[in-house]
Amino acid sequence: MTAPTSGAHPAPDPSGAASGAGQGERSLGEIFSSITTELSTLVRQEIALAKTELREDAKNAGRGAGMLAGAGVAGHLFLISLTALVVLALGHLIGHAWAALVVTVVWAVVAAVLAKSGQKELKKVPPPLERTTATLKEDVQWAKHPTN
Repeated sequence: MTAPTSGAHPAPDPSGAASGAGQGERSLGEIFSSITTELSTLVRQEIALAKTELREDAKNAGRGAGMLAGAGVAGHLFLISLTALVVLALGHLIGHAWAALVVTVVWAVVAAVLAKSGQKELKKVPPPLERTTATLKEDVQWAKHPTN
């Protein structure tokens, strides 16, 4: 990206030598400097864009996480209310103490089943950064013996 030029012709070469076809051509240093400057500007603009996108994504993720947390609290309160309702309904049939015991045992079974299922799923998860750790170990070995 070069600055627009006015309609004027470039100034003559101060050495007096005729530049002929070389007029208007930039030196290799000028081209390299221009490319470096433009690349630096491009990288800064891309970083600024990435920061903006990340900020927006984080804001949306935070809002969504807050809503999910609220839904979790509401769901928990729903289960508590439902549990009380079941205890009261069963209480008319078998007595309130027995109804509370039955509901408590049912919740204990649900909790045990969920815990066991969760443990099985967690055992499937590999250790953190397993591949990265392996490649780093390979890099260390290579660094110790680069000719092998």
